[in-house]
Amino acid sequence: MDKVVLTGALNHETNTFSKNPTGIAEFEAYYAIFGAQIFTKFRNVNHEQAGFIDCAGQFGWELVPTVVATANPGGTVTKEAFERYAGSILKQAGARRWDGIALSLHGAMVAEGIFDAEGHLLGELHAIVGSEVPIAITLDLHANVTEKMCRHANIIVSYKTYPHVDMRDAAVHAGQALEFAMKNKAKIKTIIRQPPQIEGLDGGRTDVEPMTDLIPRLKEMEAEDGIFAVSLNAGFALADVPFVGPSVTVSYAEKTEQRAIEIANELEEVIWQSRDRVNNDYLTPEQAAQLAKHFTGESKPLVIADYSDNPGAGSYGDATNLLKALLEAGVEEASFGAVCDPQAAQILSHRRFGEKITIDLGGKNDPDLGGGPLRLTGEILGNYGGNYVSEGPMYAGLTKSFGPTAVFRVEGVDILVTTHNLQILDRMQFASFGIHPEKLKVVALKSMQHFRAAYEPLAAKVIVCDSGALARPRRSTLPFQNVRRPVYPLDLIAR
Repeated sequence: MDKVVLTGALNHETNTFSKNPTGIAEFEAYYAIFGAQIFTKFRNVNHEQAGFIDCAGQFGWELVPTVVATANPGGTVTKEAFERYAGSILKQAGARRWDGIALSLHGAMVAEGIFDAEGHLLGELHAIVGSEVPIAITLDLHANVTEKMCRHANIIVSYKTYPHVDMRDAAVHAGQALEFAMKNKAKIKTIIRQPPQIEGLDGGRTDVEPMTDLIPRLKEMEAEDGIFAVSLNAGFALADVPFVGPSVTVSYAEKTEQRAIEIANELEEVIWQSRDRVNNDYLTPEQAAQLAKHFTGESKPLVIADYSDNPGAGSYGDATNLLKALLEAGVEEASFGAVCDPQAAQILSHRRFGEKITIDLGGKNDPDLGGGPLRLTGEILGNYGGNYVSEGPMYAGLTKSFGPTAVFRVEGVDILVTTHNLQILDRMQFASFGIHPEKLKVVALKSMQHFRAAYEPLAAKVIVCDSGALARPRRSTLPFQNVRRPVYPLDLIAR
């Protein structure tokens, strides 16, 4: 008889310092898909659900979908939204008997009144299905993992890439371990170690040391008998929660518990030793603009990443300091995006191609973070519905939307103005709206690291800018209230 496996996804990276809550509307603007439509949407794309679908085909599972609910990183998830999407999973869990459960979670979700949203969901799920039903989950590499998550999930597999390009692979990995547990009635457990620090592993970058050296080592450990998964989690430092910070998890068979402990202890020390490791050189907006003004890249662009205003870390996506510096420096043949400004996007969407208009753009969420509104006069180059189909390594084949979108040319800079807040990580986020990055001199975009997968191959050079926005790299300047103490770098710690 086929094994019956419950599946679904609930993903949100919560920046608790954001003043904008994440509600049902924010999930619906990204993904809020129920039931069998999940199979249609996510089959054969780079998404965890595709990986679980792969496993169902390989192992003959009856895979029962619940919901795929994802919102762009932002403020705390509302009680209403959490109950709607987590409730969908829990309701289905109580409807029949299950052989196993395979879920895609983020690991850094905070809901109203619940610091550890994933741990809460897994605990409720465990109570419904019983302790004999194995639960396998995938997590983002930036998960703030907790003891509770590990207690209620037998198998935890985090991504091993940042930019994240292995979501489907991570789910296949988790599904294979789940199949082993179901087929052999094997008890798999997960342990966690977490040193006293807010950040480490250079934010989890897997294109530079230390992670370039560590990832092959993790895979060697996973090849050992009884070791099913070893995950290094960089954590998400923009969450004011007691358990914020990097960690290591090891999923193992009971007979190999001692080896699992050895691995976890070894990697905990590696994380601690990485606490001050940073490979980025953070330029000011003015420094970046001067480089852009004088840049000659032999027909390839200079790519400037606005690290601090990365929507993928919960920033507002409307900071203007870098744009202001580019315009004041007279930079030409440039693009800038995306500026999330629903008010400006609405105004621009009602204007004709070629029309000149003066508007106040950006800086409306918090002018003290990354710059206030800029009064700009420019030309409408196009209005769009905002949909695009990703082509790059991260989300190839998936359709996403900026909502109503306009391209606004101010002097030598083509500005992408959007309704929904998304970081730039795919070439089609510009190209779908008539901006072709490979033909420009300068491409300025809002992203920390994910942009590298699609943009480094077409760039002559990449530089990183700190515009002073919400996701600024100086985490110790954030007003933490709930973190465990002592914790580095808020406290001096001797180990």
